[in-house]
Amino acid sequence: MTTASVAVVSLLAVLSLPYWLPRAVTAVRVWLFARINGPDGIPIPGDLVGVSRFLEVYSHPAADGRSRGAALSDLFWYWLSPGAEVHQEHLEPGPRYTDVARCTRRMLTMPSQAADELAVASLRAALPYQNGLVRLRDLMMPVWAEFYHRVVFGVPCPPGVRELIVGHAHDVITSLKCCGLRHMDRRLRLTRHLRQSLDLVPHPLPETLDRDERAYYLQGTFFNTAVVQSAEATAHVLMEIAAHGCDEPLDTLVERTLHAFPLFGVAHRITSGDIVLDEAATIPAGSVLCFNYADFHRSGGDIPFGVAANRPCPAWHLAPIGIRAVVRELTEGYDLATSARHTRPLPNRGPCLMTPRGRPVRARRVVLAFVRLRDRWEEVWRSVLQLVLGTYMVWDARRLRLCERHFDR
Repeated sequence: MTTASVAVVSLLAVLSLPYWLPRAVTAVRVWLFARINGPDGIPIPGDLVGVSRFLEVYSHPAADGRSRGAALSDLFWYWLSPGAEVHQEHLEPGPRYTDVARCTRRMLTMPSQAADELAVASLRAALPYQNGLVRLRDLMMPVWAEFYHRVVFGVPCPPGVRELIVGHAHDVITSLKCCGLRHMDRRLRLTRHLRQSLDLVPHPLPETLDRDERAYYLQGTFFNTAVVQSAEATAHVLMEIAAHGCDEPLDTLVERTLHAFPLFGVAHRITSGDIVLDEAATIPAGSVLCFNYADFHRSGGDIPFGVAANRPCPAWHLAPIGIRAVVRELTEGYDLATSARHTRPLPNRGPCLMTPRGRPVRARRVVLAFVRLRDRWEEVWRSVLQLVLGTYMVWDARRLRLCERHFDR
C-alpha cells in the first residue's frame, strides 16, 4: 500500500471509532467482569426462570437474603461504602431491617400536596443558574440533596452541607458507572457531618442502630441512594422531553420513562430455602438470584419500584410526585433540546441544551450537532476508562471482601 493509502485507511479507522469501539469494549468489560466474579448468580429471566415466573420467584418468601453468601455483595458494598452493612437495601431480614425500614417509611410518608410543594421549594432553592449546555444529572443533584435534607432534618439545607451531599452522591454514582474511582475522603466528610448532626433530626431514628450506624444509615439511604436515584430518574424524564417533546400527560410520561429506563439494573437476592419450580427443577437454598429489571421490562413487565413482597423502593409513592413537580416547574421556565444518546445507565449524565423558555437560540442546529459529535467521541474514551477502572474496582472489591469479612466477624 502507498503512504497515501495507509493514511486514508488510518483516517477512516479513527473516524469510525465511535461506531464500533464502545460496543467492543463494553462486550470485553462484561466478559471480564463475569470471569472475575465467577459463576455467582442465576439470571432471571433466563433459562431456568422465564419472564412468566419472574414475579412469582421474586415474591417467594425464600428469596429474602440480601448480602450474606454472595460474592457479588462485596462489589456492591465496595461501591456503597461507608456503612453498606446498615444500608436498608443490604440488611439481612430480621429486627434491624424491620426497624430501619419502619423508620424510612415514617420519614418518607407525607401528603401528596406537601411532597409536591417540598420538591418545588427545593428546586427554587438549589437549582444552579444554568443557560446553555448542561448535564441534567449534575443539574438535579443539588435539588434532590436539598429535598432529602428537608425530609430528614425538616429545615432548608445550608449551601456547604449541600455541597457535601452532592460531592458524596456524585462520587458514589461515578464509581458505580465505572467512570471514576471512589474517593473515601469525600464520603467520610459527609459521615462526620451527619454524626455531629444526629441530634438535630426531628424523627426517632432506628433503636437497633448505635450512633455511628445511624449516621451511616442516613448517609446510605437518603443522601446516597435517594439523591442519586431521584436525580437520575429526573434526568431520564428531562432527556425524553428534550429529545421528543412532551405531548402526553406528565404522569404518563414519567411512568413510560421509568418503564423504558428502569433505575435498577440487577437486584440480587440469596435464597434462604429451596424454591420448587416444578417436579424437575428446584432452586436450592444459598443460590444467588439476579433479577434483571431491564430484561423484564423489555419483555412486557413493569416493576419500576420493585415488588411489594420483596423490599420495594421505600420512596415508591414520594419519588414520582417529586419528580413530576420538578419536571413541571423546570419545563415551565426552560426549553430543552438534546441530540445525545439516551441509555439506561446514563453514563454521559444527560447532555442537554437548556435555554429560558421562548428565547431564540442562535445556531441551534450547530449546537445540537456539536452535542451529538461530542457525545459520540466521549463514548470512545469513556468505554476504555470504564474497562480499566471497572476492572480495577472489581479486583479491589474482591480483595477487600467487605461483605464477606463483615459476616465472618
